[in-house]
Amino acid sequence: GRGLGTMRRLLVTGGAGFIGRNLIAHLRRSGDPLAITVLDDESLGDRRALDGLDAAFVAGDVRDPRALERVVPGHDAVVHLAAHTRVDGSIADPAHDFEVNALGSFRLLQACRRHGVRRVIAASTGGAILGEAPVPVQEAMPACPLAPYGASKLAMEGYLSAFGGAYGLSTLALRFSNVYGPGSGHKDSVVARFCRQLLAGAELTINGDGSQVRDFLYVADLAEGIRQALLREPTGVLQLGSGRPTRLTELLALLVEAAGVAPPQVRHAAPRPGEVRATWCDVARARAALDFQPATSLRDGLAATWAWFADAHRATGAARSAG
Repeated sequence: GRGLGTMRRLLVTGGAGFIGRNLIAHLRRSGDPLAITVLDDESLGDRRALDGLDAAFVAGDVRDPRALERVVPGHDAVVHLAAHTRVDGSIADPAHDFEVNALGSFRLLQACRRHGVRRVIAASTGGAILGEAPVPVQEAMPACPLAPYGASKLAMEGYLSAFGGAYGLSTLALRFSNVYGPGSGHKDSVVARFCRQLLAGAELTINGDGSQVRDFLYVADLAEGIRQALLREPTGVLQLGSGRPTRLTELLALLVEAAGVAPPQVRHAAPRPGEVRATWCDVARARAALDFQPATSLRDGLAATWAWFADAHRATGAARSAG
C-alpha cells in the first residue's frame, strides 16, 4: 500500500520516548499506512508506551553499530529522536552527551548511507545551539553554544549537512523549541517539572527570577510538523516552535489556572549555568516549507497536559493503595 508520500517504511530512533510516542500516534491518527519500526534503548522511553500503535520495537542503542546493522536496512526514512537532551546533564558529563548525540548520530548516518536510506530527519534544538542571540531567533544566525548539549547537536547538524552534500542523502535538522504535552511524565522540562511539583503540593523551584523567556510548542503541533517534513522533503535546518515568547512566571500562572489549584509557594534558586536567558523562534521558514501552523494555544495545551499528569498521578495512587 502507499505510505506517506513515496515512503513505506519508517524507522524512529528514540521512538518509545515522549515525542516518539506522540509522533507515531499522530501518524496513525492521520491514516498514513506506514510500516513503523522503533529503535530505543529504554533509558528514558518504555516500549509499553507503544501499545496499540502498530509499531515494531527493537531494543538497541544508536551508538551500537551492530544494533544499527540489524535495524536500519530496508527503511525509506528515519526520524532520529534518540538523544541526551539535558543541558545540565551535558555540563556534568560532556563525554556521554557527545557519544549519544554526536557519535550516535554519525553512526546512524553511516548506516543509512550503507543501506540506501534516502531521508533522515533529526531532532535538533534552537536556543542551545544559538546561545544568547537576538530574538526572535532565526535559522541563519551564527551558532554559539553555551553548553556541551548545544555543541553536540551542532555537530549532528554539521554531519547531516555533510552527508547530504557528499553522499546525496536528503537530510533535515528540525530545531525544536520547548516541547510539552501528555506523555512527558519522565521529562525534566519546565512544564513537566511544574506539573509534578503542583501535584505533590510541593513548593516550586524557579532557577533565576522567572523572567526567562521561552517558546513552548504543544507536542501534537510538533508531530504534524514532522509529518509534513516527511511528506514535503525540505532539507537543511528549520525551526519548529510556537513563534511566541512566554515568560516562566506567565507559564506558571496559566498552568495554575488550568489546574484549578491555589498558587504554590515559589522558591527562587540560582540561575542554571549554560542556560540561555531569552529565546523564542521565528517560524516563517517552517511556515513556507511545511505549511507549519501550530494550532494549539498555550492555555489549551497546558490544560491537556495537566489532565494527563493528574490522571497518571491518580492511577499511581490507586495502584499504591491496591498494593
